[in-house]
Amino acid sequence: MAAYWMWWIAAAALIAAELLTGTFYLLVVGIAVACGGLAAWLDWGIPYQWLTAGILGVVGTALLHRWKQQQGSGAKQPALDVGQMVRVEAWGPNRTARVNYRGTTWDAELAAPDTPQGETMYIEGMRGSVLILSDHRPVGA
Repeated sequence: MAAYWMWWIAAAALIAAELLTGTFYLLVVGIAVACGGLAAWLDWGIPYQWLTAGILGVVGTALLHRWKQQQGSGAKQPALDVGQMVRVEAWGPNRTARVNYRGTTWDAELAAPDTPQGETMYIEGMRGSVLILSDHRPVGA
């Protein structure tokens, strides 16, 4: 099998893997590897093939990183769960709770140490997958 086919098979594998990640970095590296295959097809020496793929991979990745930074994350999306009412199933130690919300059981913590524990609470925020609870609906929710 010709060397350029090896490059192109590797490029296809990288581009296929990109479909699973969605970050575009593997796409850039896959294109760089495909260009290494183009260099092999043009009968360039092995060091030039690797140099072509390497330089294009590094430059392409740096350009993509810079472009992503310039795009920013855009406007922050509001948390859709904030202000929603939850039913406390059980209070645990250290003022933690298990609550029923959206058809499943969640871990929850009180927003402040002086927040009274109740059967009905409101989501004030989230920390990872832990709901932060308040005894009243947050302002603006």
